[in-house]
Amino acid sequence: MTGLLLVGQPVVAQPGTIVKDTTTIVPSDSTAQDSTLTVTVDDEALLNAGEDPNEQGGFHKQLKRKFIDGNAGFMSLVALALVLGLAFCIERILYLMMSEIKARKLMEDIRQKLGEKDVEGAKNLCKKTRGPVASVCYHGLLHIKQPMDAIERAVTNYGGLQAANLEKGCSWIKLFIAMAPSLGFLGTVIGMVMAFDQIQIEGDINPRIVASGMKVALITTIFGIVVALILQLFYSYILSKIEKLTGDMEESAIDLLDAIEEYKHQA
Repeated sequence: MTGLLLVGQPVVAQPGTIVKDTTTIVPSDSTAQDSTLTVTVDDEALLNAGEDPNEQGGFHKQLKRKFIDGNAGFMSLVALALVLGLAFCIERILYLMMSEIKARKLMEDIRQKLGEKDVEGAKNLCKKTRGPVASVCYHGLLHIKQPMDAIERAVTNYGGLQAANLEKGCSWIKLFIAMAPSLGFLGTVIGMVMAFDQIQIEGDINPRIVASGMKVALITTIFGIVVALILQLFYSYILSKIEKLTGDMEESAIDLLDAIEEYKHQA
């Protein structure tokens, strides 16, 4: 039986090149010299053969890699701004959603109660209804025995307090919207400083050193801008909700004053 001998050719790898290992398979029988077989093996294929095909893919893995490349210290600050900003956004959105009611239906019921001379029934209706619109109406009904000027003043003042409650926490959201890109720009400046420090130590402008510093700078800037955009979208949605609730309060306050005035004329 004819045996086989493996003759390997040493290859010196140059930086940035793909090394291919050429192995010659030679039969051990000297009479079969002309049947030499040559097999080419790609070293990079061998290295990647044992890797998980999902290791390089997947959005979360790419995001994690970029997070580490962008200097974990500054990227953690940007991530913290995102988490805290989203926490305030979610709290405001839930509060505003719970504050929304069918304002017109409430005003029709209040007007009906006042038409029946049932002031206490109108008050109880406002008590059982959640949201700033019902609170403003209840506060106006508490002063129903006072002159119309006093009732209007009380409703206006209390409506201002309710509007302020709707905007509670929005200043923190605006703060994180401003902080996120600022932290990114801070990382940009520090990345540039790190690059120049390395250039000073090496005594020569090495493209690799400059590229590493620029990479940190650009990644932190990108993440800071992305965080600011995400929070800005939530903030715009919150403002639209606040504007709608404020409009409902103003419309309901006008309807309430008209209903109270009709009630006083009938009395």
